[in-house]
Amino acid sequence: MTKQGIAILGSTGSIGKQALEIIRDKKDLFEVEVLTANNNWQLLVNQAIEFLPDSVVVANESHYQKVKEALARFPIKIYAGKDALVQIVEKDGIDVVISALVGYCGLFPTLAAIRAGKKIALANKETLVVAGEIVMRTAEENHVPILPVDSEHSAIFQCLVGERADVEKIILTASGGPFLHTPIKKLREVAVEDALRHPNWSMGAKITIDSATMMNKGFEVIEAKWLFGMDPKQIEVVVHPQSVIHSMVQFTDGAIKAQLGTPDMKIPIQYALTFPERLPLEGNRYDFLKAGVFNFYDVDLNRFKNLELAYQALRRGGNAPCVLNAANEVAVHAFLDRKIGFTDMPVVIERTLERASLMDSASLDNYRLSDAEARIVAEEIIRKKI
Repeated sequence: MTKQGIAILGSTGSIGKQALEIIRDKKDLFEVEVLTANNNWQLLVNQAIEFLPDSVVVANESHYQKVKEALARFPIKIYAGKDALVQIVEKDGIDVVISALVGYCGLFPTLAAIRAGKKIALANKETLVVAGEIVMRTAEENHVPILPVDSEHSAIFQCLVGERADVEKIILTASGGPFLHTPIKKLREVAVEDALRHPNWSMGAKITIDSATMMNKGFEVIEAKWLFGMDPKQIEVVVHPQSVIHSMVQFTDGAIKAQLGTPDMKIPIQYALTFPERLPLEGNRYDFLKAGVFNFYDVDLNRFKNLELAYQALRRGGNAPCVLNAANEVAVHAFLDRKIGFTDMPVVIERTLERASLMDSASLDNYRLSDAEARIVAEEIIRKKI
């Protein structure tokens, strides 16, 4: 395997930090070319000092001077602003872009990287949720592979490698989050701190809340449609609290393949970086002799309304998933800021989908407008106390 130049969009987040741990252990295979962050400039500086990338980008321009001064004695180029994120991925020396930004902001740098012919290790769900058709078409036109980093989509991808058989359906597993068995009437009392305690995974605040509401799984359903060319009817979600079976594929002969393992994001990250090879990785191994029972449950859509809203947006098509995503981002941030309750989030999203302008197909410019409009609508709904 030849050495690859890596750009990590979102190097201070959970995926970014774990990617750097892999790179640290395999310096003969990977070289860090670019690191980016938004607000966590201190960690960005520490990462830059250790890995000495060619360039760093701090998206929040207010931190530029601090980063510049902290790295003044190092031969590292410093850039700031969201436009710099889009421009930096085009630089020579980058072979792989790990798209690990959180939210809508990940779409345009990822598209720029695809147009520049860079292999994409995709952890940013919103890229495909907002503009899946455009992204996949652009990747095909530029002969760029998009390798999933999400544990569920990586599992599906691994199950499909080498297969020529037709797929009957995809089965996405969901942990159910911290409120799987909480009485529905009690959900309105959920505190931010409770929602941030995921039973199996360690993730950033936004994605942890999305997991608790199961919007995260809704986004994964939309992603699966674009990554694997599936009809919404072919994408099933089942609750599997142990998070050992990461997802499954059922073929037209009834056979099912599943990918299993400990809940460790380093496995899908490294697989995306090294595919088609599978390299050794230190870490815990799953021990079937010590295993308990595997449980599976149907999803209670009265408890997890966001999943049904995601399916509705996918079936509606056009810009509906873009509106869904924008409304969700506003709702999650409002919940984290304690402006609305846990059960208010799906209400904000549903009402935004009802009020926002929907269209059957959309250009990238229209997605920009849809995103902006949906945020205004969602914020207005919140201001009016829903």
